[in-house]
Amino acid sequence: MTGRPLVPAYLSTGGTARSSRPHLERLSVLTRGARAAPAGLPAAELALLEALDDGSLTVVEAAALLRLPVSAVRVLAGALLDRGLLAARAPVPPAERFDPDLLKRVADGLRALKHD
Repeated sequence: MTGRPLVPAYLSTGGTARSSRPHLERLSVLTRGARAAPAGLPAAELALLEALDDGSLTVVEAAALLRLPVSAVRVLAGALLDRGLLAARAPVPPAERFDPDLLKRVADGLRALKHD
């Protein structure tokens, strides 16, 4: 066994190649909504919802967990977002660099407190 899924990725999305939500990025954070999953939900969409039962995951983390390409998870997440079963938020932007002068002043202040 090679460890690859038995079902091709395009079948997991119902043959859909593009997400209905083009803004979903690899690091977008997915969270399960409060609504219960309706009967008849495709297996791959249900698997994504179940993966989110324990908390939030990024698109790329969900793809790794489900062993699907990121593009397929983006399609699945878009479909679930359209149904209101999932919430997504943009990735957290990287922090800006701190001003080195500010860091030096903080360190000097901490040293001063230590000597008091």
